[in-house]
Amino acid sequence: MPKRPSRPHALRRLLLLACCALLVLQGYFALRIALWSVFAVHDTAFMRAAQIRMLHERQPVLWRHDWTPYAEISPWLKRSVVASEDSTFLVNPGVDWQALRDAWIRDHSRYAERRHLLVGGSTITQQLAKNLFLSPERSYLRKAQELVITGMLELLLDKRRILEMYLNSVEWGNGVYGAQAAAQAYFHEPASRLSRLQGARLAVMLPAPRYFQHHLYGPYIDRRSSVIAARAGDAQIPR
Repeated sequence: MPKRPSRPHALRRLLLLACCALLVLQGYFALRIALWSVFAVHDTAFMRAAQIRMLHERQPVLWRHDWTPYAEISPWLKRSVVASEDSTFLVNPGVDWQALRDAWIRDHSRYAERRHLLVGGSTITQQLAKNLFLSPERSYLRKAQELVITGMLELLLDKRRILEMYLNSVEWGNGVYGAQAAAQAYFHEPASRLSRLQGARLAVMLPAPRYFQHHLYGPYIDRRSSVIAARAGDAQIPR
């Protein structure tokens, strides 16, 4: 009769299999990123999750997404997004540790817990990592994986390509993805012709795109858009 493996031996085998699976997963992420250095991004985990959500809620799955080259996106949208979402984009290594620390302190304050307020500290590269591969769920494990993918993006792509991919895949409302779709949906213009204030208004939408989809004008977004438009002139973007 064959001897059963001891419990410690079985646990070591399971741990080894888990490590191998984790390494294969990281290799898959790295390969996809390397391919995206050449090919356009037409599908992301965030888009697929949104499709499933809309089907579950029995909403019509109306989809707008057109890849637009970096040179054909208004510089005012690029500058506004950087000014609003990641002012140190050109010089940070993909993670702004001070912003993460500040967000952690704010999110774990008693006031934030009572009000259910969560403040993000993610850079544009981190947001892209999440959109490309991960779920919208918040957890420490997901955050750790996001940081690993962020490192891969910064290693395999330059800042221009990262911003190009971000602007072409980020959500700007229910079923509205990328700069071209947003420009046409809200201003009936191609992304190349967005004005300074239009670019700022789209940038303000990013933290809550499905809310601002139905509240594109109002005291808060008007005021915030003016602030971002004023800052956009000083924002540094890849050439």
